[in-house]
Amino acid sequence: MPKSFPAAELESAAGAAPVDWQPVKSGGYGTNSAHWRVELADGRRAFVKDALDETAAEWLRGEYRIYSTIEAPFLPELVAWHDGEQTLLAIADLSDAYWPPPWTREQVDAVAVALDELHATPPPAGLPLLSDEREWLNGWELVAEDAEPLLSTGLCSRGWLEPALPTLLEAGRTCLLEGDAFMHLDVRSDNLCLREGRAVLVDWNLAHVGNPLLDYVAWLPSLKLEGGPDPWELVPDSQGFAALIAGFFAARAGLPPPPTAPTVREFQRRQASVALPWAARELGLPPPG
Repeated sequence: MPKSFPAAELESAAGAAPVDWQPVKSGGYGTNSAHWRVELADGRRAFVKDALDETAAEWLRGEYRIYSTIEAPFLPELVAWHDGEQTLLAIADLSDAYWPPPWTREQVDAVAVALDELHATPPPAGLPLLSDEREWLNGWELVAEDAEPLLSTGLCSRGWLEPALPTLLEAGRTCLLEGDAFMHLDVRSDNLCLREGRAVLVDWNLAHVGNPLLDYVAWLPSLKLEGGPDPWELVPDSQGFAALIAGFFAARAGLPPPPTAPTVREFQRRQASVALPWAARELGLPPPG
């Protein structure tokens, strides 16, 4: 068994010794946490995330804030938490649940129901406000400073971008981020599963308070890539969020990948390939070309 597994820390936090643990390759795009599937001596099974750097530790602290204060059907159960020389979070093992894709319409609807329940749940104290994140979210500002990374992706031409950019910038600057809803802000298939017909969301390190519409809009490009419907079929009017999320992906897709997420740029490019035509359609712009 791998020597790096934090057996003593987990036993102290969970109140039961781990009797078996297996490393799990992450389904996401980051590599700064170690993941384990664990069986405890008392019969419980858990999924453990062990931070490998301080950034990951901060993410786990954010997740723990959610798991320690909220009990709801859209959340897995908290099993253990340890924050010391090593920071680890253990939640109920969901390996027996269904992890899409492929998708059925009933499963898509189940995610929408879970998001409705989430947005109706009072958020934990201290979550960051979505309204403070416009500079981070609105990638069109980055494109206005330097369009070359976006143009290098082939998602659009300079001839399309130059006349379209003022409209895209305006949409990103004016869409309504303010709100009081509890938001996940990272909804995609590797962060959710279906259990007994209900959607369960994991990876809560980006949770915010704000306009809940963005949770749906940010999910739909990846859903389309996995065989789902066109985004505008589920959200006929994104109120400018299609442009915002298109800019978020488009501005980053042509950048060098971060060391801890070597595959994220290609995923962002693919999501932008859905979001950018959606934004153009909604804003009355010609299709990107």
